[in-house]
Amino acid sequence: MMAARVLAAEFERPLLAKEKELVDLFYALRSFILELCPESNELLYHTHALTDLFSTSAKMGDGFCMIPIYTKHLNLGFNKGALLSDPKGLLKGTGKLIRHIPISTEKDFRNSAVRLLIEEAYQLALEDGGKERAEKALV
Repeated sequence: MMAARVLAAEFERPLLAKEKELVDLFYALRSFILELCPESNELLYHTHALTDLFSTSAKMGDGFCMIPIYTKHLNLGFNKGALLSDPKGLLKGTGKLIRHIPISTEKDFRNSAVRLLIEEAYQLALEDGGKERAEKALV
């Protein structure tokens, strides 16, 4: 069993300024993702939202899912969500690639349908990253 991963202090400070319920929900979702994909990297940034991006490398382009945290809510976002099978119709959004699941309670993500989406997104990122690295090696 892996030890709990510590969140960077520069991310935690603005996070802890949010409502406690939202912070607790973020930590629960983060733990869920890390349980499924313990080898993933976390890339943390703050733009219009605090965002914890999970990636198969140290590059944002290899991200497979993210948790953007807004003022009063958070989502579970998928960088290539439009490419994922979604038999339960959980994914929202109309963008070219990005889709998300609105998260209000742990029930919104602690289920087999979300687990499968995360696992599929992770595998797709691994395949895409490997394909990109192979193409660069051939040049």
